[in-house]
Amino acid sequence: MSLDTYTTPLASRYASTEMKTIFSARTRGETWRQLWVWLAEAEKELGIEIPEEGISQMKANLKMTDETLWWPQRRRRSYGATSCYVTDNSDLIFIRDALDLLIPKLATIIFKLSQFAIEYKDMPALGYTHYQPAQLITVGRRAAQWIQDLLMSLEDISRSRSDLRFRGAQGTTGTQASFMEIFHNDGDKIDKLNEILCAKAGFPSCYSISTQTYTRLVDLRVANALSEFGAVVQRITSDIRHLAAQKELEEPFEKDQIGSSAMAYKRNPMRCERIAGLGRHLANLNKNASDTYSAQWFERTLAIRRITIPEQFLSADAICMTLNNVVSGLVVYPARIHSRVMEELPFMATENIIMKLVSLGKSRQDAHEEIRVLSHQASDVVKKEGGKNGRTLLPSFTIQPNADFASTDLIERIKKTEFFKPVWGEVDAMLNPKNFIGRCPEQVTRFCGKGGEVEAALAPYRKHIDASKEIELTV
Repeated sequence: MSLDTYTTPLASRYASTEMKTIFSARTRGETWRQLWVWLAEAEKELGIEIPEEGISQMKANLKMTDETLWWPQRRRRSYGATSCYVTDNSDLIFIRDALDLLIPKLATIIFKLSQFAIEYKDMPALGYTHYQPAQLITVGRRAAQWIQDLLMSLEDISRSRSDLRFRGAQGTTGTQASFMEIFHNDGDKIDKLNEILCAKAGFPSCYSISTQTYTRLVDLRVANALSEFGAVVQRITSDIRHLAAQKELEEPFEKDQIGSSAMAYKRNPMRCERIAGLGRHLANLNKNASDTYSAQWFERTLAIRRITIPEQFLSADAICMTLNNVVSGLVVYPARIHSRVMEELPFMATENIIMKLVSLGKSRQDAHEEIRVLSHQASDVVKKEGGKNGRTLLPSFTIQPNADFASTDLIERIKKTEFFKPVWGEVDAMLNPKNFIGRCPEQVTRFCGKGGEVEAALAPYRKHIDASKEIELTV
């Protein structure tokens, strides 16, 4: 690598060799050569007089060397085709191959994350709305939320792949007029020509209407699916980064990894930060595709597709590699999660206490007012004194369902208030976190478990899924 010229980190640092190869100059040049060979072979098969020696020479020079970047002019052209025959058809091949490389990687991530969700489907954790503590969920249930969004991305990316077609041989403005001249107005032969080309290139059919190019709406549809994926991974890694700040969940941290050059104690979530940054870049690349499509005046205008198309795939590939590393080694801290739950659970349990009192004949209005007063008193202690009675609690790491991890003295206040005497003996049992997680375990099992939606969605990619935990990554 030259130290005197700019190289994009997408290629030099982040993306896989396989993805970089698809968009390399060598692959582009060799694909162009192959397309000329296919066209010559197809035209000869349909009766055009093309010397076999010429085709043999072309086939003998399919592989590029550093000295022979392109063919001499006399070898490059076949009857009826413009440069867009090779450039546009090549781009469709690259997009197809890049999607075929990307989709199994995304499927692997979903598979691994679904295993994580099943493992932690029963572990209660704080839920948040407006980033404020809300009703409990479970660690696995939160992962299932991420999985559902990733599945939607997989569906949309896969749909853009299955919708891809070939441009084929369409002539200067897509009217096939030059081929009508070559084949003496025999439209059936032109159709057959494109059938042969599609078969050689591995596409089901050609787009029915093309101009000098295939419609750039194809690029936009692919870009939209990939940009959506960029948004999804930003959402997921933001959750992980916040949970890391709460010390509940962490991305894998290598034995000798330095979390901060200045602060040795830190464990910065650098992988998730990288994913979020790449995701932000990817999420915005569809704007280029949209502008390119909308600016395609009449039958063709040039654009910057050679920059944006490779960048979106290199970005998505780098995201998949890094996210695979993260989901392969997520670290969960059960004691910390339980401590956070117990800080908030007494407040959440008050509704159950009120309902129990009402069932015993107390006025709901009176019960609500008593709880309101005690809750505000306990909340003030937390906010103004840092915990109940201002002291720090050091919880045992042997977790009990109702372990006293709480920094609030609300329950103690309830147990000392005469109004609540009828339920004093039942309050502790009401503080079991699993009473507050609803159907989380069942939802995770139904979604991620055997016979569930995730298994069905991943079935087409099962043989391509790599469940290995050993993920090589440049940190």
